[in-house]
Amino acid sequence: MTIAVTGGTGFVGQAVLDEAGRRGLPVKALTRREQEPREGVEWVRGNLHDTDALQTLARGSSAVLHIAGVVNAPNVEGFRQGNVEGTRNVVAAAAKEELRRFVCVSSIAAREPQLSEYGRSKREGEEAVHSSKLDWTTIRPPAIFGPRDTEIFELFRAAKWGVVPVPPVGAASLIHVDDLARLLLDCASAVEESGWSRKIFEPDDARKGGWPHREMAKAIGKAVGRPVWAPATPAFLLKTAAQMDRLLRGDRAKLTPDRVRYMLHPDWVCSGERTVPVELWKPLIDTEEGLASTARWYMDKGWL
Repeated sequence: MTIAVTGGTGFVGQAVLDEAGRRGLPVKALTRREQEPREGVEWVRGNLHDTDALQTLARGSSAVLHIAGVVNAPNVEGFRQGNVEGTRNVVAAAAKEELRRFVCVSSIAAREPQLSEYGRSKREGEEAVHSSKLDWTTIRPPAIFGPRDTEIFELFRAAKWGVVPVPPVGAASLIHVDDLARLLLDCASAVEESGWSRKIFEPDDARKGGWPHREMAKAIGKAVGRPVWAPATPAFLLKTAAQMDRLLRGDRAKLTPDRVRYMLHPDWVCSGERTVPVELWKPLIDTEEGLASTARWYMDKGWL
């Protein structure tokens, strides 16, 4: 069995390649840039809009694991090209090569598409998959943390200074990237009608009720070895901070107006109705231990 992977050079994708290597599972991985040779990985040069590259990626594979996407974009079109049109292209390539198994890595943001352009684009990407004749499974991860991450890393960096501002109310679920990688490969390797087919799942660390924002901030503070103050930040301050980030970092801004709208929603806890059945998968990494090991990785790499 060979798994075709998009997004293999990203945060989640690298964890998937690591896990595939541990399993001895061959992978074909799409890449926009030249990569160092890696045992068990066949690199395919191209992007989500390169039809020939996508056909090469799908050809001879047993399943497609579509991870690639746009998390942050300066405008609506950026999200649309990355998360909607790109997904349609991958679906078309899989269908043309007569693959059956297709795993779409979406986001919990797709549950509330009206809140952000990111969430809307992820929902539309899902719909492109769900309307196909493929044997699909859609995975909507919550906040993903672990080594190499640059998104939740911002909270680790803030915790190092002792202050982690949080949204005014609400809670969110978490999942360690290595647990997610196991899930994705289990799912991609599944046979039709095995319990995965044509389902949407929201996997997490199994913490009931998720993590209230202040508790999450304190857990990250514990991971970096210091107590933190986690003040609730009013909506108008978050919106002002987003404007400042855009002024300072331009298209590289992490805190955007689109992301603020997402952050202000109070419920990003994974739905119990979409929990992965325990006979198919369950998380193995304790979140507090995972946060601590992630903090050590950041420190070892000189990020903190």
